[in-house]
Amino acid sequence: MERAKSRKFNVFSVLLIFWLALMVREAFRLQPRVERIPYSRFLSLIQEKKIQSVRVFEDRIEGGFIVPPLLETKNFVTTRLEDPGLVGTLANSGVRFEAEKEGSFLRDLLTWFAPLILLGFFWWFVMGRLGRGQAQLSGLGRAKAKVFVERDLKIRFKDVAGVDEAKQELQEVVEFLKNPASYQRLGGRMPKGLLLVGPPGTGKTLLARAVAGEANVPFFSINGSEFVEMFVGLGAARVRDLFEQARSQAPCILFIDEMDALGKARGISLVSGGANDEKEQTLNQLLAELDGFDSSQGVVLLAATNRPEILDPALLRSGRFDRQVVIDMPDRNGRSAILAIHMKKIKVSSEVSTAVLAGLTAGFSGADLENLVNEAALIATRRGALVVESPDFTSGIERIIGGLERKSRVMRPEEKQRVAFHEMGHATLSFALEEGATVHKVSIIPRGVGALGYTMRRPTEDRYLLDRTELDSKLAILLGGRASETVFFKQISTGAADDLDKATEIAHSMVTRYGMSNELGLMTYGKPASPFLPTGVAVRNFDYSDETARMIDQEILHLIEHAFSQAVKLVRNHEGFIRHGAGLLMEQEVLDEQELKALWIKHKKPEIPGSESLAPSLLV
Repeated sequence: MERAKSRKFNVFSVLLIFWLALMVREAFRLQPRVERIPYSRFLSLIQEKKIQSVRVFEDRIEGGFIVPPLLETKNFVTTRLEDPGLVGTLANSGVRFEAEKEGSFLRDLLTWFAPLILLGFFWWFVMGRLGRGQAQLSGLGRAKAKVFVERDLKIRFKDVAGVDEAKQELQEVVEFLKNPASYQRLGGRMPKGLLLVGPPGTGKTLLARAVAGEANVPFFSINGSEFVEMFVGLGAARVRDLFEQARSQAPCILFIDEMDALGKARGISLVSGGANDEKEQTLNQLLAELDGFDSSQGVVLLAATNRPEILDPALLRSGRFDRQVVIDMPDRNGRSAILAIHMKKIKVSSEVSTAVLAGLTAGFSGADLENLVNEAALIATRRGALVVESPDFTSGIERIIGGLERKSRVMRPEEKQRVAFHEMGHATLSFALEEGATVHKVSIIPRGVGALGYTMRRPTEDRYLLDRTELDSKLAILLGGRASETVFFKQISTGAADDLDKATEIAHSMVTRYGMSNELGLMTYGKPASPFLPTGVAVRNFDYSDETARMIDQEILHLIEHAFSQAVKLVRNHEGFIRHGAGLLMEQEVLDEQELKALWIKHKKPEIPGSESLAPSLLV
């Protein structure tokens, strides 16, 4: 830096000396010879018409001869006297004349030095920009990590719920950071790296911050995508710089979020050069740092990803990321605990039950539950309430799952009637087949982009294993709306599009993943999607023949047609319940759980044999 300053000073000094030399040369250059004459001689020359032009100053008169008296002189100067008739004499003789005011010293000084000042300012501006550019280039390799210390990081394990097993696993990390010697007395060592794996929104980053908060150590946080630059080599430099910073502040936690952006498996891209080379160099540098990473120094490396299947195998081997901590979607008790934590931040009515809300939010992540509490508070604020009540949370769930309520969308009476019968078909199949869930609400108020109505179900418990009968029941429930339209209107409509998509996805999984097809046997077909991504996000690789694909399509169609046939039978067996419920929906647009149960008991008939089915989605 000192060398750069010296270079700037020397260049500017050379320019300054050059400019001053020009000024001195201009000031002292040889002027043309001037003849000084008396004022009387000046007047005589005017009369003789030998004066060409004059300039009249306050104390002198300067001019030029028409015919010089001497060859060496062309100009003259004389002392000016008080002569009121001078102007007239000059005008009558045809002499060009002008009056000039003598310049001040300050004005002359500015005239000489203003260009120099402007040049110096321009040079300072240019060199300053170049200096900042050099500083930016020199800082490209530095890690843009945010360091959190205890005074800023107030998160503790008590602020994280629904991930009890993960907290127990990470408690060892906290104890190691607090007392490293206790873990080394028998010769063991802490893992070099821990990989937090789970779906989006389950609290991986929050849990990493809680570890740092519990251990009261600095927390380095950086996103995996920040290592990748368009200049080859900068990502590797940032990795080196980040680990150097961490070692200098040990004990500490170094957290890399979105690890899949940095640690994607090498060689899976068909494109070579450029960005691909930069990613591979960055990953190679990370692997090298992990090899030389001494866990006894008190630096713990945590990373998070929701795509573990695409990580490079070299990252996951022993000695690098030794442990993988799975952070899955919270269960019913976990959702209840998460809601209790977030409800402390708002004013909630005493009649609100977190257990009931946990039953209505199956499949919600921690981030979804936080958003639900916020939505409920906003809904209560809009209606001017003093506290947040249960209907506000129910509206928040409907808002998150189904989208914004669109009461301004006016449907024709025929459309409204068809939607009412469609939703009552879903409710009928739910009551008839799904003993493990309760129909919480049926509505024909449009929501979101395409939903003209919805049926909300509340599972009584979380399910993790399904049998063939339960999946068949699930298919029948999804097709209950189409079955109701077929029975009561003798025509079908476009209202069952989303139901058909979900039913096809379930039937496809039954045939290709679960081995539930007698024709295709116990084989699986195609690579499944990532377990941590929503269904259908990852594209399957079809590694089977066209004939097998044709058989798969036939089996999927057979499953859906069988479920639809069962749905039609149940709809016809409960026509009274559907007609009565559709009539109430036409009048009041919404039926709650108590009204539906009373209506079902009133119209209940002997059911076609079936069994309960899982409801992973709440709205159909």
